[in-house]
Amino acid sequence: MKKTILVLLGFVFLVITAKAQDNESLYEKAHKLKLEYKYKEAFPLFQQLLKSDSSNVNYLTDASYLYSKYGFYYISSETEKINYYKTAERLALKAIKLNEKSADAHYVYAMALGRINENASSKQKIANAKLIKYQTDRAIELNSKLAGAYHILGRWHRTVANFSTFEKAMINSFFGGVPPGGSFEDAIKSFKAAIAIEPAFLMHQYELAQTYFDMDRKVEAKVWASQVAAATPHNEDDSKAKKECEELLKKMK
Repeated sequence: MKKTILVLLGFVFLVITAKAQDNESLYEKAHKLKLEYKYKEAFPLFQQLLKSDSSNVNYLTDASYLYSKYGFYYISSETEKINYYKTAERLALKAIKLNEKSADAHYVYAMALGRINENASSKQKIANAKLIKYQTDRAIELNSKLAGAYHILGRWHRTVANFSTFEKAMINSFFGGVPPGGSFEDAIKSFKAAIAIEPAFLMHQYELAQTYFDMDRKVEAKVWASQVAAATPHNEDDSKAKKECEELLKKMK
């Protein structure tokens, strides 16, 4: 009887070990695709990994990132986009709950909130402003080389700087103000930090050009926009950045 139990336990151990090895191999492939900005190819692999193990923080954070990206680039329905972003939010929150010290978890949570805010009411945008700022600050505190967090922080500063008088009044009246920052100068610092870490990622450069444009600093805006417009795109993000910079240059003619 004991021998039978030992044999069964040994078999179970081998099955679990084999499954873990399969997941590790699949994760390496999926993560590599993500780093190469091949979102469409990486997305179903992370869905598969989550079905196998939904408590792995790496699977959760990468999957959250890809739900945000996939929803943005490949889903046309605005309602469906929100569903993808909400899933990204849920996965990020679960990752934070499992490991609060995961910089990536805080980053992808802020990313999901930012996507949700693109189609949100002014009230919801303002309500989420503090949360996005906290999440990006926490991500950078945990990993100062996380370019994406600086990118989101830059967008946060620029968004707050562009708030209307009415929106600012709402912030002060109903939400007790926003955290320190929210200036164009802070946005520039954040985007330049992102560029220093990821100089080849064109979207950082586009956002810097857009910030200079919003500040009516057309000379700097043209320099950065022209640089991106002349570049060769290598992924969806690059293609979008190039198109946005071409449109920005048309506005400045």
